[in-house]
Amino acid sequence: MNMFFYIYIALWVSTCFIAFVLYIRYRNSFAITCHGYWRFLLKPWKVVTFLIAATGLTLIAPYTGDPTWDYFDALFMSLLTYFTAPWAIGVIYKFIKRELPFKHAFVAFCVWMFSASWSYDLYILLRDGFYPITWFSNIFASSALYILAGLLWNLDWKREKGVFFSFMEKDWPVSSTHSVFPKILFFTLPFMILVTFLILYFFWF
Repeated sequence: MNMFFYIYIALWVSTCFIAFVLYIRYRNSFAITCHGYWRFLLKPWKVVTFLIAATGLTLIAPYTGDPTWDYFDALFMSLLTYFTAPWAIGVIYKFIKRELPFKHAFVAFCVWMFSASWSYDLYILLRDGFYPITWFSNIFASSALYILAGLLWNLDWKREKGVFFSFMEKDWPVSSTHSVFPKILFFTLPFMILVTFLILYFFWF
C-alpha cells in the first residue's frame, strides 16, 4: 500500500480518537446522547423513509458494477447516515450560527466523515487488503447523500411557521408532537427524488 494511505489512515484514526475523547468527556452536552434526539429521530415518517431508502440501496448495491459495493457496506452506511446525519448537519448549522462551540462541530465533522467515508474505506481495506481507489470520489458522493438525508430528516412543521428545518429552532432536536408528514410531504419529494437520482448516477455512471 502506498505510503500516502498509511499517513492518511493515521490522520483519520487520530482524528476519530480525539473526537471520541471529546465526546466521552462532554457527552452530556451532545444532543445525540439525549433521549430527545432519539425521539426526534424515531418519528414514524422518518423510520419509514429510512427503511425504503436503505432497502433500495442495499438491494441494488451488488449489481451496480462497482466491486466496492456489497450488501454489507450499503447497509451499515445507510444505518450510520440515518442515526447521525440529522444530528451532524444540525450541529454544523448551529456552529456556523455560533450557537454551539467548536468541539461539537469537530465531533460532528468526524462522525460525518466516518459515516460517509472512513467506515467505507476501512471495510474495503479489511475485506480486500487494499485501500479503495474510489476513496476520494466517495467522499463527495456519499457526503452529498449524507447532507440530503440530514436535511430531509430535519424537516418539520408548525402552524405559526409552516415548514422549516428543525435545527433552526432553539430547542432542537425537539420535534413537533403532532403528525407533520402530511404537511411536509410536498417538501420531502425533492429530497427523495434527488437522493434517488444521485444513487443511480453514482452507481451506474
